[in-house]
Amino acid sequence: NRPEARNAIDPVMRDELIELFEDTSTDRSVRCLVVTGEGRDFCTGADLRPPGNPDVAMTRASSPLDARRGVRRYQQLFATLWNLEVPVVSAVNGTTAGAGWLMALLADLVVAARGARWTHAFTRRGMVPHCGDPYFLARVLPFRFVHEAALLSDTMVSEDLDRWGAVNRVVAPEELLEVAAELAGRLAAGPTRTLGMTKRLYRRALASDMETAFSEEADAVALIGQTDDRLEGVRSMVEGRPPRFTGT
Repeated sequence: NRPEARNAIDPVMRDELIELFEDTSTDRSVRCLVVTGEGRDFCTGADLRPPGNPDVAMTRASSPLDARRGVRRYQQLFATLWNLEVPVVSAVNGTTAGAGWLMALLADLVVAARGARWTHAFTRRGMVPHCGDPYFLARVLPFRFVHEAALLSDTMVSEDLDRWGAVNRVVAPEELLEVAAELAGRLAAGPTRTLGMTKRLYRRALASDMETAFSEEADAVALIGQTDDRLEGVRSMVEGRPPRFTGT
């Protein structure tokens, strides 16, 4: 919510987002999260000219440790988003650049406005991809597409990402929030803990061996078997009616 800065993430916004995502993880009343950008752009990455220190990106850090410390905090932001157990929908408008790709593509469902512009941007500015970008994008995007986006750093549009299977819906800009809200409503009405555990299993499987994945799957079945929603799902099937999930 920094439209005057094209929703670039400065340290204050970064820390507020970490706190928001952490609070969401423990708030059982939250059953879905929608991420979008206020104003004309979704997110143009980390703010290279933050208030109070506008020349920071044009000077060398006083030591490599200072640079490393800043990167680690942004990595924490996107790790927290990745590990959220409530469903997340992103509604991508305007321009998305740099770390904004992570804010958009780490969502479970990505709705993008037709013609919205995407620029990976890091190497275009002489920077190595960071904020967790190499770890996450290698897991959510096809290998060749990641290399094209990162090495050429060309500006793409939502339709290009759709061809690579990187987004779920491409819609007219005026329909963006409506479609995102409809998907979020469906997710919010679902079995929240089951959806969260499902997210966790698929994410863990990206970095696990088969035996570990099978063991965690069995644990998840046992845990979710204790929830009200699991019982409601079976009961509604037997009774021939739609389920009424409560997120418990």
